[in-house]
Amino acid sequence: MSDAAADLAAIVRRIEASFAKQAIMDTIGAELLRVEPGRVEIALAVTPRVAQQHGFVHAGAVATIADSAAGYAALTRMPEGRGVLTAEFKIDLMAPATGARLVAVGSVVKAGRLLTVAQAQVFAERVGGDADTRKLCAQLSATLVAVENRQGVVD
Repeated sequence: MSDAAADLAAIVRRIEASFAKQAIMDTIGAELLRVEPGRVEIALAVTPRVAQQHGFVHAGAVATIADSAAGYAALTRMPEGRGVLTAEFKIDLMAPATGARLVAVGSVVKAGRLLTVAQAQVFAERVGGDADTRKLCAQLSATLVAVENRQGVVD
């Protein structure tokens, strides 16, 4: 295994282990789809348990997967022993979150030693789930702060 492949495998294991500790992800039914350096995708099935009174996915659930996708994208750029915490985010809800599932695609804009700027786009997918069925429904911009040795909080 090459050094790059070993590094990627370690990053994936780290993100998967941290994601498994987030009870909110299990509560809302979110799943980790993809992990790459600087990029993470999280999916959420559209079900009544995440709906608001009009039948759309609640903004809180949309923000939750967007924040986590951006945060985990940032974490892929952190060395072992460092984690991240969201210091600030802004989300634009641009269309009703409907369809079969939502996919939050988080990516790093700029990684720094202390602060990282990341973003996430949330797409609503109809049945079929390919790129042709995706509609952008939200966009999040986040600032994340690096933290040291916060076992039980972030890994």
